[in-house]
Amino acid sequence: MTTPADLVILGSVYTGDAVRSWARGIAVRGNRIVALGTAEQMHELVGPTTRVVDAAGKLVTAGFQDSHIHAPFAGRNRLHLYLLDTHGRENYLAQIKEYADSRPEQPWISGGGWAMEYFPGGNPHKDDLDAIVPDRPVFLFNKDTHGAWVNSRALEIAGIDDSVADPSDGRYERDSEGRLTGMLHEGAAYSFEERWVPKPDKDEWKAAIRGAQEYLHSLGITGWQDAWVTPQTLEAYAELAAEELLTARVVGALWWDRHRGVEQIADLVAQRERGTGGRFFPTTVKMMTDGVLENYTGSLLAPYCDGCGGHTDNAGLQFIEPEMLNAALDQLTGLGFQVHLHTIGDRAVRLALDAIEHAIAVHGRHDLRHHLAHVQVVHPDDLPRFRALDAVANCQTLWAQSDAQMDELTVPFLGQDRVDQMYPFGDLARSGAVLAMGSDWPVSTADPLQQMEVAVTRVGTEDRSVAPFLPHQAISLAEALAGFTSGSAYVNHDEADAGTLEVGKRADLVVIDRDLFALDAGPIGDAKVELTVANGRVVHDTLR
Repeated sequence: MTTPADLVILGSVYTGDAVRSWARGIAVRGNRIVALGTAEQMHELVGPTTRVVDAAGKLVTAGFQDSHIHAPFAGRNRLHLYLLDTHGRENYLAQIKEYADSRPEQPWISGGGWAMEYFPGGNPHKDDLDAIVPDRPVFLFNKDTHGAWVNSRALEIAGIDDSVADPSDGRYERDSEGRLTGMLHEGAAYSFEERWVPKPDKDEWKAAIRGAQEYLHSLGITGWQDAWVTPQTLEAYAELAAEELLTARVVGALWWDRHRGVEQIADLVAQRERGTGGRFFPTTVKMMTDGVLENYTGSLLAPYCDGCGGHTDNAGLQFIEPEMLNAALDQLTGLGFQVHLHTIGDRAVRLALDAIEHAIAVHGRHDLRHHLAHVQVVHPDDLPRFRALDAVANCQTLWAQSDAQMDELTVPFLGQDRVDQMYPFGDLARSGAVLAMGSDWPVSTADPLQQMEVAVTRVGTEDRSVAPFLPHQAISLAEALAGFTSGSAYVNHDEADAGTLEVGKRADLVVIDRDLFALDAGPIGDAKVELTVANGRVVHDTLR
């Protein structure tokens, strides 16, 4: 007698396998997919306790994996001052004031998520914060976490005044008279936060991760790669995994301290050994090689434009110079670490690929799947190198659209030749590169469906009337869906067990409220996930 399934879903099942085949039903027993086939075949597996879901008119697909996300930090912001869903300077100030006024006992006001596009030149001013919170320090990361907005009280506590020198890996924004404005870029923000802003304890980090996990499951995300794991968040993840409270499968990218050298690798090895267990795998190292274009710290092969048709003498910051990058990739590869490289500018992309090539020359071909995140500007000569070097392109597709940040803070300072090289997802796919996709949440939305829409249309979901951004770089829906399923599973070394719907694989799957492939489905980003199953467990459900 056939053992009944625990869950049977009937409807359009997109397997995402090599031939992109379809089934009319899927059955789950325990944490495994036990059958795919016709509705009649699925009915044979229905027993008295089997849950049967009618997904007619909907789409069943593999669970999404996010290849670049900051879940603990996003979860912590959601516990504190979370500005990502707010838009505009006045709205930010109103929310900050309401938050501070309702928490008079809180010594610091911290959080983040504000967007640069709502401030002149992308830089807010401390005077605005001083007017609403004059008595307590305020520290607020912007949404890309490459800069922070602070008030005068915060600067006073830190002993920072107009005479302060810029750090080597960042800068303090100043007005025309050299006075601090309260905007801290890159290393100036990170060192301030590290030294002065109160740190969460382990319980707060665990709560932040669990809150983020619940939210990500509601978006169909069953696994992710955390792109910034600190010793503190490592401990929180490890405890949650040991307590079987980590329902997602998580790969942790251990943070590379760019102020240290290869001597830190022993610490990373110890963290990997200490943290691995359950559904948590801290087997990757994250290296921040450059900054971002909007504050002119992304590393470019030629200097930035001045916004008026000329050029500057600034080509950005390369946080890890080539010799150190090569040495680190060499040693990390030899120790079996995957390396996750932040690469925004075309020079950062090239140097990262050079380092991967160097590691191959030393160690030979391997299966570590080093990957380059963001790939915002890629020189055409470097496009075929991704496939040649087995380097994965880790794409944040939501950013490939025309919006205020792009039009006002990026395009004028790159010049058209480099603008034409931005977010070349289509060319990368056509060259045979593996594409994985991630949100960089809380930098931008964690919703994979909204990100897929931009990948397919090169138009944002907030205003679909604008012209597409470099439409020849669009990819198909099947390619975008693969980026969030099989592509991200591949970069997470999980493709043998997830990323596609196949008998014997882990039961990670989602039910979407419409068939995205149907001609009348409407915008991809308007679709919603109604059911999420992670490791055979229902973790999000609006169908009951």
